[in-house]
Amino acid sequence: MTTTAPPASAPPRWRTAADLVRELGDIPLDRILVTPPPGTATEADLLRKVEVDKQLCELVAGTLVEKPVGLYESQVAAMLLVILHEFVAPRQLGALSGEAGTLRLAPGTVRLPDVAFISFERFGGKPPSEPIPSIAPDLAVEVLSESNTKKEIEKKVKEYLNSGTRLIWIIDPVTRSAVVHRPSAVPQQVAPDGVLDGADVLPGFALALVDLFRRVDAQFKGPGK
Repeated sequence: MTTTAPPASAPPRWRTAADLVRELGDIPLDRILVTPPPGTATEADLLRKVEVDKQLCELVAGTLVEKPVGLYESQVAAMLLVILHEFVAPRQLGALSGEAGTLRLAPGTVRLPDVAFISFERFGGKPPSEPIPSIAPDLAVEVLSESNTKKEIEKKVKEYLNSGTRLIWIIDPVTRSAVVHRPSAVPQQVAPDGVLDGADVLPGFALALVDLFRRVDAQFKGPGK
């Protein structure tokens, strides 16, 4: 049985382009797609961009916003996905998705976390039947890119938490540090020599940031180096 997306709320009306940029988290203008016009984009528009045009973007306030992905950031996300799979799969804890995984966090809001873990309980025991399921990830990971802004990330964190996400890792590949967000908790700073903890979402999982970046960097080195 095919499910339909819940109706989005009426798109906001912005008096100026500055109002729109502010609403989206002060992101660079070149990440805001103007076709379709801001405030009128739908999930169908998003899927065309992701599946047909192979352009990663998110749907925010009726507007398609390009998702910035650089090579190194993508390598960090891919390696984290591998490490999480090594932990999740043998224990049959749930499913993982990468940077093209579309998730509806609220009507009219679709995000593509760089890495997401969704427990079997949230899937209801079977794979989703629609390309954009209304499922909040138990764990959402964002690996920062150069054009991500502080306000944009704050907006994403709020959306994840409001949708029911229990654990969020914001990883900065430049400083090699991270920030951990959980519901009703003060954000936790994780230093470059610190550890990402799965908490009650992935009990027993622990990953030193040093080890994560060591494994990423090893891919760029020649044999024996």
